[in-house]
Amino acid sequence: MPSKAELAEFLRREFPQTKITIESVDADGASVRHTVGEAELRPGGTVSGPVMMATADVALYVAILGQIGIVPLTVTTNLTINFLRKPAADADILGTCKLIKLGRSLAIGEVHLYSEGHPEPVAHAVGTYSIPPDARKKT
Repeated sequence: MPSKAELAEFLRREFPQTKITIESVDADGASVRHTVGEAELRPGGTVSGPVMMATADVALYVAILGQIGIVPLTVTTNLTINFLRKPAADADILGTCKLIKLGRSLAIGEVHLYSEGHPEPVAHAVGTYSIPPDARKKT
């Protein structure tokens, strides 16, 4: 399976616009960080919903690729998020993904999002990814 460094290089190369970095990846899932600055805030001094959704999506993507290898055409088919509380405007968003099911053609995982330094989650997401045919046979 790809290393954290290989996955990080893939994200840097294929998604140069992202501010999300990989904190860890292992057999159970992955953790990522989205750096929060003024551009990520919306009126009212809270992190925007799209930032949190992107963080959840990338956490799930990294967790899956960490298990099946770097298969770029593994794509999101569903992502549902529940916003639980206002995230801190002065803290990065941390996303922790746990894979629930990793099949031949579909992967399902859940992601808890946190404001760094705060114990309670600010959002909870569940997502499904489609894995291209034969992707699992190559790894």
